[in-house]
Amino acid sequence: MDAEAIRREQTLVLLKPDAVARGLTGTLLERFEQAGLKIVALKMVHPTKEKAAGHYDGPDEWIRGMGQKTLDSFAEFDMDVETVLGTTDTYTIGTMVRGWLVDYIASGPIIAMVLEGVHAITAVRRMVGFTIPARAEPGTIRGDYSIDSNTLSSLEKRSTKNMIHASGDTEEAAQEIAYWFKPDETVSYQRADEIVMF
Repeated sequence: MDAEAIRREQTLVLLKPDAVARGLTGTLLERFEQAGLKIVALKMVHPTKEKAAGHYDGPDEWIRGMGQKTLDSFAEFDMDVETVLGTTDTYTIGTMVRGWLVDYIASGPIIAMVLEGVHAITAVRRMVGFTIPARAEPGTIRGDYSIDSNTLSSLEKRSTKNMIHASGDTEEAAQEIAYWFKPDETVSYQRADEIVMF
């Protein structure tokens, strides 16, 4: 990997329906730009359930991981997950959570964007904060603007309203960018402050 590849790393970010409905789009875009990240693609869409399902078409290990997070949250609050969800199987629970995510993303307009910059994937994940807003650190986007809990959302059989999605690694970023944007929908340009930042 060379310096230019590090400087031009890209990641996908989705501002979910709750962020858009709360009028936080400008605030969140500003946070990314102030950190030195460059917006190279941006659009508002209202995804169909099919489009949302394609975004959450993860491998079995990802589905099981979501199920395990749910089990861990129920255990933390000494709650019986089997009574609420009818099972303790991580795959079955993860499949339920995936369905709730699809419904959530398809429930209203979202902002899809590609951000570019030095270690953009790691930088954005750090800025976004922990997936479960109630556990996100102050100063992160989720820590500052949301407090929803995956235990509460599981009790209500819905997705946790965590405002934002950010790609987890380079492979995921490449797949997700290609899923949401055509190649000619991204642009290349130099920000005026790049010379002093890098």
